[in-house]
Amino acid sequence: MTRPRLVGFSANLQRPSKTRALVEAVVEEAAARVPLDVRLYDLVDAGSGLGAAWSRDALSLPARRVIEAIEEADALVVGSPVYKGSYTGLFKHLFDLIPPAALANKPVALVATGGGARYALVVEHSFRPLFGFFNALQVPTTVYGSDPDFTDYRLTDEAVRARASQAGAEIAALATRGTLPGLRQEPVARAAAAR
Repeated sequence: MTRPRLVGFSANLQRPSKTRALVEAVVEEAAARVPLDVRLYDLVDAGSGLGAAWSRDALSLPARRVIEAIEEADALVVGSPVYKGSYTGLFKHLFDLIPPAALANKPVALVATGGGARYALVVEHSFRPLFGFFNALQVPTTVYGSDPDFTDYRLTDEAVRARASQAGAEIAALATRGTLPGLRQEPVARAAAAR
């Protein structure tokens, strides 16, 4: 049996990154619960060609591969640093290049990082509407981490760790058993059809 593919995507522009660390924390929690085929990407992997592309046809090969990995995933953990009260422009640009049907009914866990607690609701007010537009199946628990929650780019705050654990449990459950009929093939059915 093919393992469901969980793709983690972080909109960080450099490594190390607190946002990537938070995405990885949720992904690791999910993978600790069920067997998953895990892939991790960030804007560094997409390269500079992403920002220069006006359409999918103009994407560089690295950027195209990141977008295809997101589209082909059975479930996603996505995150972005918060700037001026929202996700980054390149994060939005990447998702602008994905057709809505590609994420319909796809389980998604949402995470964000920012400079302080005042940005904590950005996940609810910016991320949820974006993925609602795609008809993605968003897990109930979102995860937000601010600068004091990290030490040397490692998540160290126990309360944020607990939320990452909960989001990981939710995305693991949906990746392995939870799809709504009619919107996209279930992971097992798609794997069987590919044989």
